[in-house]
Amino acid sequence: MPHSSFCIVRGPARTYVRRGPRSLLLRPCCYRLGEGDCFCSFDPNISVHTDNPDLTPCFQNTILAWIPSIYLWAVLPFYLLYLKHYKRGYIVLSMLSRFKTILGVLLWCVCWADLFFSFHELLQSRTPPPVYFVTPLIVGITMVLATVLIQYERLRGIQSSGVLIIFWFLSVLCAVGPFRSKIIAATAQGQIKDRFRFTTFFSYFALILIELILSCFKENPPFFSPVNSDPNPCPELNSGFLSKMTFWWFTRMAILGYKRPLEDKDLWSLNKDDTSSIIVQQLHKEWDKQKDEWKQKEDVAYVKISNHVLNHVGDGPEEAEVLIRDKRQHKEPSFLKALLRTFGPYFLIGSFYKLIQDLLSFVNPQLLSILIGFIKDKDAPSWWGFLIAALMFFSAVLQTIILHQHFQYCFVTGMRLRTGIIGMIYRKSLVITNSAKRSSTVGEIVNLMSVDAQRFMDLVTFLNMLWSAPLQICLALYFLWQTLGPSVLAGVAVMILLIPLNAAIAIKTRAFQVEQMRYKDSRIKLMNEILSGIKVLKLYAWEPSFQEKVLEIRKNELRVLKKAAYLNSLSIFAWISAPFLVALTTFAVYVSVDENNILDAEKAFVSLSLFNILRFPLNMLPQVISNLAQTSVSLKRIQQFLSHDELDPNCVETKVVTPGKEEMVWMMGVCIINLLVPSGSLVAVVGHVGCGKSSLVSALLGEMEKLEGHVAVKGSVAYVPQQAWIQNATLKDNILFGQQHNEQKYQNVLEACALKTDLEVLPGGDHTEIGEKGINLSGGQRQRVSIARAVFSDADVYLLDDPLSAVDSHVAKHIFDNVIGPEGALKGKTRMLVTHGITFLPQVDHIVVLVDGKISEMGSYQELLKQNGAFAEFLRNYAPDEDIEEDELTSTDEEVLLAEDTLSNHTDLADNEPVTNEVRKQFLRQISVISSEGECPKKMSTRRRVCEKKSAEPPQPQKILTDKLIQAETSETGTVKLTVFWQYMKAVGLVTSLVICFLYACQNAAAIGANVWLSDWTNEPVINGTQRNTSMRVGVYAALGLLQGLLVLISSFILAMGGINAARTLHAALLENKFHTPQSFFDTTPTGRIINRFSKDIYVIDEVIPHTILMFLGTFFTSVSTMLVIISSTPLFAVVIIPLAIIYFFVQRFYVATSRQLKRLESVSRSPIYSHFSETITGASVIRAYGRENSFVCLSDLKVDENQKSYFPSIVSNRWLGVRIELIGNFVVLFAALFAVLGKNSLNAGLVGLSVSYALQVTMSLNWMVRMTSDLESNIVAVERVKEYSETETEAPWIIEDTRPPEDWPTQGEVEFVDYSVRYRKGMDLVLKDLSLRVKGGEKIGIVGRTGAGKSSMTLCLFRILEAVKGEIKIDGVRISEIGLHDLRSKITIIPQDPVLFSGTLKMNLDPFNKYSEDEIWKALELSHLKRFVSSKPNTLEYECSEGGENLSVGQRQLVCLARALLRKTRILVLDEATAAIDLETDDLIQMTIRTQFEDCTVLTIAHRLNTIMDYTRVLVLDKGTIAEFDTPSSLIASRGVFYGMAKDAGLA
Repeated sequence: MPHSSFCIVRGPARTYVRRGPRSLLLRPCCYRLGEGDCFCSFDPNISVHTDNPDLTPCFQNTILAWIPSIYLWAVLPFYLLYLKHYKRGYIVLSMLSRFKTILGVLLWCVCWADLFFSFHELLQSRTPPPVYFVTPLIVGITMVLATVLIQYERLRGIQSSGVLIIFWFLSVLCAVGPFRSKIIAATAQGQIKDRFRFTTFFSYFALILIELILSCFKENPPFFSPVNSDPNPCPELNSGFLSKMTFWWFTRMAILGYKRPLEDKDLWSLNKDDTSSIIVQQLHKEWDKQKDEWKQKEDVAYVKISNHVLNHVGDGPEEAEVLIRDKRQHKEPSFLKALLRTFGPYFLIGSFYKLIQDLLSFVNPQLLSILIGFIKDKDAPSWWGFLIAALMFFSAVLQTIILHQHFQYCFVTGMRLRTGIIGMIYRKSLVITNSAKRSSTVGEIVNLMSVDAQRFMDLVTFLNMLWSAPLQICLALYFLWQTLGPSVLAGVAVMILLIPLNAAIAIKTRAFQVEQMRYKDSRIKLMNEILSGIKVLKLYAWEPSFQEKVLEIRKNELRVLKKAAYLNSLSIFAWISAPFLVALTTFAVYVSVDENNILDAEKAFVSLSLFNILRFPLNMLPQVISNLAQTSVSLKRIQQFLSHDELDPNCVETKVVTPGKEEMVWMMGVCIINLLVPSGSLVAVVGHVGCGKSSLVSALLGEMEKLEGHVAVKGSVAYVPQQAWIQNATLKDNILFGQQHNEQKYQNVLEACALKTDLEVLPGGDHTEIGEKGINLSGGQRQRVSIARAVFSDADVYLLDDPLSAVDSHVAKHIFDNVIGPEGALKGKTRMLVTHGITFLPQVDHIVVLVDGKISEMGSYQELLKQNGAFAEFLRNYAPDEDIEEDELTSTDEEVLLAEDTLSNHTDLADNEPVTNEVRKQFLRQISVISSEGECPKKMSTRRRVCEKKSAEPPQPQKILTDKLIQAETSETGTVKLTVFWQYMKAVGLVTSLVICFLYACQNAAAIGANVWLSDWTNEPVINGTQRNTSMRVGVYAALGLLQGLLVLISSFILAMGGINAARTLHAALLENKFHTPQSFFDTTPTGRIINRFSKDIYVIDEVIPHTILMFLGTFFTSVSTMLVIISSTPLFAVVIIPLAIIYFFVQRFYVATSRQLKRLESVSRSPIYSHFSETITGASVIRAYGRENSFVCLSDLKVDENQKSYFPSIVSNRWLGVRIELIGNFVVLFAALFAVLGKNSLNAGLVGLSVSYALQVTMSLNWMVRMTSDLESNIVAVERVKEYSETETEAPWIIEDTRPPEDWPTQGEVEFVDYSVRYRKGMDLVLKDLSLRVKGGEKIGIVGRTGAGKSSMTLCLFRILEAVKGEIKIDGVRISEIGLHDLRSKITIIPQDPVLFSGTLKMNLDPFNKYSEDEIWKALELSHLKRFVSSKPNTLEYECSEGGENLSVGQRQLVCLARALLRKTRILVLDEATAAIDLETDDLIQMTIRTQFEDCTVLTIAHRLNTIMDYTRVLVLDKGTIAEFDTPSSLIASRGVFYGMAKDAGLA
């Protein structure tokens, strides 16, 4: 390229520059390559020490011209490799592409025109210097390469090329110098010498400038690319290079999120490479490779050993070798290798960025040192300063962009890791054997997915610190050594001493966390119990005792929290004071070692900025190492799970063995079974519990491990398990189970399975959303849905594992007749029915009797009766009673739950014949021993389950749906109101809040003071090579710094205390309110929602908010103090602050709004992954039986992708924010440096060092300040949610001092209802209408009526659980509405229908207030027939009851309730008779005790079995909330009314 017309004349002392015609002196030395010392010499006199800098012509023509070419050729091989793997279809030739290509060709022509012109000069016998041949040749070839690349990229589908943008940018940058030189030369000479080269250069410059501009635009999306099908593709794929670097493509979402809360439909689809289908497939492939390698190794080892054994080789060295090999072979296939192979390459790109960023971070301290030198040197030309400022800015921007690229790669790797791990675990859980499944619980497997996968994700973000931290530390120490020499070691020593302190704090904190988690868990567990049994607590007036218990746990929890907070303050103190202490020791040692050591601005502030760089790696390294340790544990757990045995897919053959038959030869354990089931027959399998009936079915499904023999099943299989498995989907989806919908067939199935009536009761018909585990269906309904699914699937073989035990007897009959039996919907199909119901046996084709895993008898019903074996005996004994027992125990099942079966209205069957009762009890004992593997949960346990369900069942499902939606919306969209912050401040304490802010201001003032003092110290004049008063200087610096540390400590202490105070008050208010909330609230609000307030929200208030506020205040004050320092040193800066602040504010608002909503969407879409997973594990055998594995895998992938769809933008939103905020920070650096340069003459070096070193730190605190604002806004919502539930309406006061009844009230026990009406909740119908009746003291009243007649409501009114709409109740003449609730409830006793026990000692369950003596308690236990049981336990009254009293039988629980009643012994006893939960024996005991112990009390009994109340004084018959009949039992029977009908049904009349 052309040269400038400067001439250098070297004089003896100094070289000077003379403008003028080209001097011949110059030519020989400069233009012959390699001759003379001035070839390409960089002449400082021309280029540096001058007010008008320039570069030497040969430097311009060689080095400068070659830089872009060197870059492009260096990158080329790597880039081609990348393009080879990049396939996205080709891009159609566009105008843009044509222009770029034409310009490239023109550039090549221009360069070669120069080359030919040089040849032309040669022919003219003017010898041009060799550089004129070399440079155009090189540049020309490079231009050809660039042009070819443009086209090659187009064919590979690259829309915007980073490589070429950088190349064009470098070309323009390197041409700017010559451009300026040429213009200066031309204007100085007034004419142009070398016209041709001058022209070509300017053409070249114009062309590369246009190329640069054109390359910034992106091409159209590639042709044939699969992206088009996406409704909302992620713009990242099609965005340009610059947009990718700055995350500009995200701006659209940020603006949208600011305008309105984001919704699911606004989220972009995932990039193809991030989807489950692709990631899991790759990981699976790598994992399979690992397993295969491991298998081969194992086989080799095995072969070696067996040969060895066979050959009986002597015990030489070979034997040892085999043993060693054997040990080594125990290694499992490595999941880590699979992960590395799958995700390693992508992650390494991020590591490469990190390396560049680490190196760049040391550029600015060096530039700072040059800047301070420049300020000191008053003669230095001012362009130096501008150049330094520009370089600082450029380096900072580059650092920002590269750092965020690194983070993007790391986070995306983390995201993919999580997707991959979840996908692998899910797929594995579908094929794992049952024995392996037993080794880990569902909870543990779900934890692998949630906790362990999350650990990987968290680790990956900072994994690079493992090599990056040591690198940064070494570099920083190297530069510090350069600046301060060996004194650095003193500072390093301090750092190293701080590491164990930090480690000790971390270990201790972890211990506190564990302890606090323990308390938190026990508090939540207790709250859960309280909320489940809240009704019982209200009825017994026990709330204060339980409130005390919760507050006791809470006190301990807060005590631990307080300790942790003190530790946390210490660690913050260490974190903030560390850099200061390091600087202090280093500077003190430096100045005291040798008095000639002068601390000037350059040394001080460069060291400070290097110490600041050191802070991050030193703190991160220990954290990363501890994370690594945790993750390695997770890796082991995942690897172990993935290495479990899998089911053999080929163990059941589907080929036909004998035409039209299936057969099975099976070996389970030791038992051999030979069984042939003819096609189209109905086979019943019967036998005792645990004899292998279910195992037989499992075997046919291929769920068991086959030892020998073979199994074959012809055709497709449908399976109904013993415990119905219901998905969390609509009822209809549960029945269709992925089959095509066929209306006619569907209706027939509903009819056959007796589901029509249920659909009428369910709020949404067959579109009703069924909760997890079928929570809102009764046991019988679940079983029928399960049967319907099988019938709808229209398979060839039906395996029915005891499907009829969970339904009512009349429903069972309906289903047998319409579905299973000879005339049912399945006739002609092969059916195998495991059953306990003897009724249906006469109608089956074959009966198989199993005993201990062997077939003892086989044949038709008649044949077996004739054989007169054990089976016939069994049949004859129990056939007649079976029916009764079925009805008796089963028919109330659904009725308890939903009044759906109007068919079985009167379940009050009674028979007092002692004989049949005895037989029944024996039968029960034989049939109902629940086997250890949980094979058939027979009648008893079904009953128990139903009863528990009932309490959890929220009435009015429809109501809940609307409630839930409304609530989810209101609490969490839009910005948080200031009132919430105000409420929190009030909870912390207003004075405390102000003190905290004041202390923060003080600590920052101290920090600024210390640094201003340092800058003043550095400006102290140097006399005779030393500085004065160094000890005073060090002393004040130390004092200011330590004062800052002390203030930090105090302010974080006070903040922690304030936070704990707030947590205490908010929790206490919430608890207090919940104990005073009326029962109706608990009926309409799911327990989960209330528990959430006590767990999640209180956790946020306890731990997250104080920490966030601390960070926020810290960053806020740091940012403010930075601005103040810069303004005070360079007042001009104030002008720039305003526009920067405005931009900052906008970016912050956009980010906060968007990221808050993205976080919400992410957490909402996260739980379905886990719930679907635990659902799949429980239903794995059903999914496999129906062959639906693939669709379930797809469903799981879909759920994971849905979750990642909101996680990905939230990662990007952080990057987007980071780039923008750091850019603002970089502008602060630029202007701080610029104004320092401009005000050079009035500033001293110390001030400039101070202001610029502050500016270099500001980016970090600006960035964190926005994040903390966002976190604070997301988290303060917890305060709002807790407040909301602390202010719900409360019931009447517990005690009203003015109207307390006398101590011994009620003396008579007389109860009177006057015109009494009541409803459950506002807007619902009346349950009792104008009830008037009077019960005299000591009367025994039985209350009967159909379900929903208002029997239970009547008792609830006595306790004022329901408040009257009109009318009143009087007890002994006292109006109950006028006294406190506890005064009322503690004077009436109830034995509730479902016995509720709380976890704790038996004594606590009987007497929570410690009112009674031990003797009284033992007396009560004796009367309630529990004395033997309790005294047989080692710890008698201190016997621990588990949650809900699970470790007592239902009967025993009911007796405990009786003991409670006996202890209280009030004048009025209400008995809500237990229906299904209890066996007759216990029931008789209770009735007997009540008759003897409560004979002088008023007893109101809600009766389900009429025989219990036939000897009562009077009977009250309710119908639809009104009194139908009220008289003595005998006269009611005589009058032949409603009661007579009921008694007749029960066989009593």
